Amino acid sequence: MEWTPLPIGVENYEEIIEKDYYYVDKTLLIKDLIDLCGKVNLFTRPRRFGKTLNLSMLRCFFEKSDEDRSRLFAGKKIMAAGTKYTEEQGQYPVISLSLKSMKQAGYESAFHCLKEEIAREFKKHSRIIQSLNSEDDRTKYQLLMNRGADDEEYLSALKFLSECLYTFYGRRTVILIDEYDVPLENAYFSGFYDRMVSLIRSLFESALKTNDTLEFAVVTGCLRISKESIFTGLNNLNVISIMDTSYAEHFGFTQNEVDQMLKHYGLEQNQAAVRRWYDGYQFGETEVYNPWSVISYVNSCYRDKNALLRPYWSNTSSNSIVRTLVERADLSVKQEIEALIEGKTITKPIHEDITYDDMDSTQDNLWNFLFFAGYLKKISEQQDGEDILVEMAIPNSEVRYIYKNTVLRWFEEKTKNKNFSLLYESILNGDREKMAEILSENLMETISFYDYQESYYHGFLAGMLKNIGNYIVLSNRESGNGRPDILLKYPSVRGKAVILEIKVAHTYQELESKCDEALRQIEDQKYEEALRQEGYSDILKYGVAFYRKECMVK
Repeated sequence: MEWTPLPIGVENYEEIIEKDYYYVDKTLLIKDLIDLCGKVNLFTRPRRFGKTLNLSMLRCFFEKSDEDRSRLFAGKKIMAAGTKYTEEQGQYPVISLSLKSMKQAGYESAFHCLKEEIAREFKKHSRIIQSLNSEDDRTKYQLLMNRGADDEEYLSALKFLSECLYTFYGRRTVILIDEYDVPLENAYFSGFYDRMVSLIRSLFESALKTNDTLEFAVVTGCLRISKESIFTGLNNLNVISIMDTSYAEHFGFTQNEVDQMLKHYGLEQNQAAVRRWYDGYQFGETEVYNPWSVISYVNSCYRDKNALLRPYWSNTSSNSIVRTLVERADLSVKQEIEALIEGKTITKPIHEDITYDDMDSTQDNLWNFLFFAGYLKKISEQQDGEDILVEMAIPNSEVRYIYKNTVLRWFEEKTKNKNFSLLYESILNGDREKMAEILSENLMETISFYDYQESYYHGFLAGMLKNIGNYIVLSNRESGNGRPDILLKYPSVRGKAVILEIKVAHTYQELESKCDEALRQIEDQKYEEALRQEGYSDILKYGVAFYRKECMVK
């Protein structure tokens, strides 16, 4: 079978069609936009769910052009929808702006990126300059096109361009704005949020609120930033979030679309694994897959149909929100994160009018961010007075991997900065009760997962012993007839050596017998023999047992 190339990182609709990339047909988005007649449509979807490609498709369809673009839609679903829709093709001037590059560390640099983006859009339409009514307008157009206008001029630049296009074509303009909240998220974490809110608000107010030459607009982002902060007074705004049933199938891949793709590439046998890793998102009543991850996985099967499944989304998406949740978690939130990682659900009030400033106000707001950003999925919802309560879970294995890795990195960084000298002293001095006390205290502060398996506690203890100073830390190395969990050795055989064997108890009452079992294993497997052969004589042997967040040492 000839391999159809997959559009990895290709977000230009025209390029996908002309180069015969595999394309999942989302052109019926056009039909819904025409039928529902929304003036300003804000689509909020998680990162990498096809927003940019859909806006590129809309531009190709609606934009007036000297070339006939009907070839780009030949055989697509929109062409069979009827003349009401096909007659709209190529009828409007289109302004298209992406804010996804505005991720700079400072406000001035981010504003510079916006100027560059606006200048590019003015250049695309430069043919209209000579038709403008006044010398002032022609001069202003040239300055904006060449990035030479005053800062204030950029705040109303989209409205000005829309008016110029109306003068030239006699048709109102379609405005497409992609990833509008990227500069806001970046500014929040970089410390200039208020200035960026003011900039984006001014840009939107002029282009979308007080613009008589606007036909309709489509704005996309990951989160809905509340009307009060960005969409002030924008009473023509139609918000379509992941809670809405309309437009649900146009972003992300449906089950049928994934089945067709797997069949096309001869990967039907991998269907269950793909569902476990990349499915599970709920938009309205429609279940969808992460399109970026599905495409990336199928592409990895080019030479090997049994390629391993990987967390592709975790490498593309900013996980700052998950990290913030983990770092700020109190005891109850830690228990909720543990429950989610174990596959259980939590129920939280969900509201769509949020700002990044809200992230600091309550823990519930942080759950809101995680939900709308795609890190949690809806299981069910119910009305509770004025609130909507949503039962949520982690969508799939890929997102669970993000939580686990974030927790592990957080714990590693936390332990790196902690002083464990008392723990080290207790180990080297044989103070088993102090050891158990310190380990239990630190377990209370952590977030546990892997259903309390031995590997979790092994990593926990090894992480705390990393900085023990003059001692060599060996983890699961060969010694005697088996493999002790952790060995500590002083570089000189005149110093001490320590053997630590770990066991997990199923009840609190079982802790002591598990310590005894660990000590018996040290003897039965003759772990100390190799140490004595090396020349060590001062050898400490510990049986360490864990039950959830409790520890006993013998």
